[in-house]
Amino acid sequence: MIGYVTLGTNDLAKSSAFYDALLGTIGAERFMEEADYFIAWAKSPEEPSIAVSVPFNKEPATVGNGTMVAVFLESPDQVDAFYAKALELGGSCEGKLGFRPEDATSGFYAGYFRDLDGNKLNAFCMVTES
Repeated sequence: MIGYVTLGTNDLAKSSAFYDALLGTIGAERFMEEADYFIAWAKSPEEPSIAVSVPFNKEPATVGNGTMVAVFLESPDQVDAFYAKALELGGSCEGKLGFRPEDATSGFYAGYFRDLDGNKLNAFCMVTES
C-alpha cells in the first residue's frame, strides 16, 4: 500500500552515507537520485522505498512529532542486526529491542531508533509461537 516515505535532512551527504550503509544491510540500493536534493533506496524499483531529501521550500528539515517509519524484516535476528547497525552508524536508541508488550514471547518484535537528523524509525518483525 505504501509506495515510499521521504525523510527530511539538513545534510544530504551525511544522511545518504548513513542510509547507504544501513539499508545496504537488507539489500536495498539507491535507485533514484537528484544531485544535492534527493536520494531514494529500495530493494527493487517496484518495491516500497525510503528517501531522504532537502526540503523543497529551502527551510530547515525538522522532525515530525509522532511520525515514524517502520522497516519490516523477516526475523528477530535481522531486526537485531539492523538496529545495531543504525546505532553503530551514529543513530540513537529510541526504544530497546524486544517484544511489545515486553512480557510477550511472540507477536510484535521491534527496536526503535533515530537517524542522524532525528527522524524516528523502527525495525520490526512478527514472530509466531512455535
